[in-house]
Amino acid sequence: MKVYTLLFICLISTFLSSAQRDRVKAIIEPGANRIGEYLPLLKGKRIGIFANQTSTVADTHLVDTLRKVGVNIAVIFGPEHGFRGTADAGEKVGNYTDEKTGIPVVSLYGSKRRPSKDDLANVDVMVFDIQDVGVRFYTYISSLEEYIASAIENDKPLVLLDRPNPNGHYIDGPVLDKKFKSFVGMQAIPVVYGMTIGEYAKMLIGEKLLSGNAQDLLQKKSQTNFNLSVIPCRNYTHKSRYELPVRPSPNLPNIQSIYLYPSTCFFEGTVLSEGRGTSTPFQVFGHPSLPSTLYSFTPNPNEGAKNSKLYGQVCYGWDLSGTADEVYSKVDNCVQLKWLIEAYKLFPEKDKFFILPKSGNMEESFFNKLAGNNDLWRQIRDGKSEKEIRKSWQPGIAAFKIVRKKYLLYED
Repeated sequence: MKVYTLLFICLISTFLSSAQRDRVKAIIEPGANRIGEYLPLLKGKRIGIFANQTSTVADTHLVDTLRKVGVNIAVIFGPEHGFRGTADAGEKVGNYTDEKTGIPVVSLYGSKRRPSKDDLANVDVMVFDIQDVGVRFYTYISSLEEYIASAIENDKPLVLLDRPNPNGHYIDGPVLDKKFKSFVGMQAIPVVYGMTIGEYAKMLIGEKLLSGNAQDLLQKKSQTNFNLSVIPCRNYTHKSRYELPVRPSPNLPNIQSIYLYPSTCFFEGTVLSEGRGTSTPFQVFGHPSLPSTLYSFTPNPNEGAKNSKLYGQVCYGWDLSGTADEVYSKVDNCVQLKWLIEAYKLFPEKDKFFILPKSGNMEESFFNKLAGNNDLWRQIRDGKSEKEIRKSWQPGIAAFKIVRKKYLLYED
């Protein structure tokens, strides 16, 4: 009887271990978590790392993790919002020494956008590990492009630790016209492009999309130290629902904001508040001139949104907040224009809805930089339906999908 009891216990134990293994296998692991895959590339080398608060291995910052295993981090590079992720959107950040580690931090969102030769003088290998949200006007892919260019120009190998794209399950929005290229849109891609940063980096190189000297060097050199090593995520596909463990920037506090961001960020180019200065940025939007029967909110300065529109004024508009599932359903796998169209229809002074630049030329407006063209604002002004506007995007999206497919690392 004891033998059978022992056998039964062993079988139960085996079953539980198998179930636990399956559960662990299903957990999405960002590239940074797979230390064994990239540590050999860093050991004994001087490292320059482009990172921010999202650069974590489990609950520990990547910089701390690497230092604990003996990796020599010579310099840290910080993107928009800074290395610790506390600066406002668009706020210029200077160089400084990180108090916690004593490592010099060079800002790549201040006086320059890429590391210089002097910045990399004591660097053997460059590392990139920043969480993206899969939206063209979110500046981290522009930072990535500049970082790759610097690695090529300075003959340094680059290790990119890939991370899941929380908006990687669809492709939508107008494809950028290169005439409207800026740091909030550098390539002819849709607003939502359905690629991880690792896939996107491979496309930049494979399609020869880098500009100027970097592209020339990449094409002319037969022998170069530059090599892109992408450490892929484990258990991720483009169908995966992935909620970020750390907010990627001050005004994307949760997955709800991240899902809505491709649709509601267009309000940054209008006189409406996009919810900065509230607890639900990009989930609420409005203006004092809209009907007072609508949802009301009052934006005020807060950490990460010290300066923005309409602070201290009661705004009337829309509240799209809800559970993650509710917001996911509202977005419905596309860039939603209905809120923008409705807000324009209700706004009393339509000639003041879009923010004009100092030149007074709408073609140079920030809204056009977000849209990537001079068409969207005119389509809204002319009363085009969402269906009509979306139809105009389709040829560009179809062409992009063909290119994108060549560089996918994960099941679509």
